Amino acid sequence: MDFDVAKGAANAVLYSVLIFFTILAIGTAGYLKCLPGRVTSFCTLVPKDGASGADYFLAARNSAGVWSIALSFFASGMGAWVLYGTTEMGATPQLSWLGVIGYSSASAFPAILIGYWLGPMVRKSTEDSFCTTDFGRKRYGRVMQLAIAAVSGFYMFIYIVAELTSISSVYALLTGNSSKKYGIGVTVALGVFTIMYTSIGGLPASIVTDKFQGVIMGVLVIVLTLAVSTEEENHVSKSEFAAASNWTGEGAKAAITLIIAIASAELFNQSTWQRVWAAEDEKTMRRGFLLGSVMVFFLMMFFGVMGMIAYANDPEAYDNFEKFAFLAFFDLLSPLNEGWHIVTLILVTALAASSVDSLQNGLASVFARDILKVGWNPTWVTRIFIVAINIPAIWMASDKYDVISLFLVADLVCATSVFPVFLGLQTKDWGIFKAPTELGAFMGCIFGIVTVLVTGVIVGADGNIFEYFWLRNGGICALCGNETLITFIVTPSVSFIATYVCSYLDLLVRGERARRPLLSVGFDKEDAQTEHPGSDEGSSNEEVGADEGNLNEGGKSEHLAPEQPVYDA
Repeated sequence: MDFDVAKGAANAVLYSVLIFFTILAIGTAGYLKCLPGRVTSFCTLVPKDGASGADYFLAARNSAGVWSIALSFFASGMGAWVLYGTTEMGATPQLSWLGVIGYSSASAFPAILIGYWLGPMVRKSTEDSFCTTDFGRKRYGRVMQLAIAAVSGFYMFIYIVAELTSISSVYALLTGNSSKKYGIGVTVALGVFTIMYTSIGGLPASIVTDKFQGVIMGVLVIVLTLAVSTEEENHVSKSEFAAASNWTGEGAKAAITLIIAIASAELFNQSTWQRVWAAEDEKTMRRGFLLGSVMVFFLMMFFGVMGMIAYANDPEAYDNFEKFAFLAFFDLLSPLNEGWHIVTLILVTALAASSVDSLQNGLASVFARDILKVGWNPTWVTRIFIVAINIPAIWMASDKYDVISLFLVADLVCATSVFPVFLGLQTKDWGIFKAPTELGAFMGCIFGIVTVLVTGVIVGADGNIFEYFWLRNGGICALCGNETLITFIVTPSVSFIATYVCSYLDLLVRGERARRPLLSVGFDKEDAQTEHPGSDEGSSNEEVGADEGNLNEGGKSEHLAPEQPVYDA
């Protein structure tokens, strides 16, 4: 597999694409008013009721229409890693169709889960929020807010590392320059430009650039499909394709694992949740996420089928590991002329930029509400925080970790806590299933982590107990095998049960005090006063919490009002 894109041409692509997106971002901040209205209208969102300032910068609240949400979810979720993901599944005959369909469905499913079920409920309960850490603070308290921030931050950091690793690997492959210095140069350029334009335009810049990136990605994928499929060297017979495309039990296991893993992880992706509050209204959100999920599914399927064609074209080379399944798309790309390789670099740059800028905004949103409360400048705090995150991410990306393995670690960490967090949407006791308390939810997260560690000991994982999070189970692929599947089923199941059991015991021991936050800071009292204007000015946080318990005459919790969180501290 030989590519010979000139380094100068590759750099021209990289910087041209990034400069184009930066100009778009400048447009969202209103710096291109000198241009005709038809031009600037493409670069802006329409804030509801003339919203502006920090809230618009951080949340783009109620400003994005259906296609903005759809293209934004599509572009931000489909990073440069997609060239490896389903492609590897498709080029592995033991996984093939079910692996590809599973990966595609798993990547599209979170949009349905958030857009049609969780998103409307969370949005209604926390209308002035920026991300789900605010939901955790309002529903539970500071401890769960920090737990959600830790898991979300870890997942998004790993996602950035994976994106930077992917784009540097593709540029190295297509230019034939695999030096660490060159790879760092590519990742630094991407990091600097995305930081620059997200600092200028905030979340609106990310959503607007996502629209263009989504269109560019769609057009280039169609063009590349035609180019790759019409190249004579890539032609395969019907019998050859049939031999390469199978329906297998291993593929089914991988599909189930992927659906659980990706759903768990994406529920902690704050860049996705930001689109929940950015949507004009609930109807827009539902339709936008639905359209976005359809686009994601078909893009993933495209790369999966490309993997099958690549394997069918040269099965012996893949079976003997002369060629690698995760590079299957590039095997099909190899016979094409240099112009198509440059088109691929444009696609990869758009893919990576769309994900990284969204993740940077997602990370900035984690404590956005508290930053505003203490009166700090959100723009400068955001810039400093994002720079601090990108420096170690760029360094880790230079070590060229396996992208799928990176995601696997992050997915498993998220699986430990997904139920404790979102069981918080239950605000009413259902018999023995008590509305989770903050301590009960936090213990559910801890039990999830312990479950992974215990599973590692049971299966005899190598290294220290924390190394089992890498799930090196010797399967056909990083996401394959019985042990990996069982781990992803058992871990969230145990945390689900532990959350209810620990909440029940917490209420049994501490009574209605268990409904109150475990920890609070000074301005939490101000929030409680604002959200409950009828409470006494001098009442403490604990007193507000007690009022929210809806006690009956016997002092016991009769029910928890479904229209408000258990805690509103």
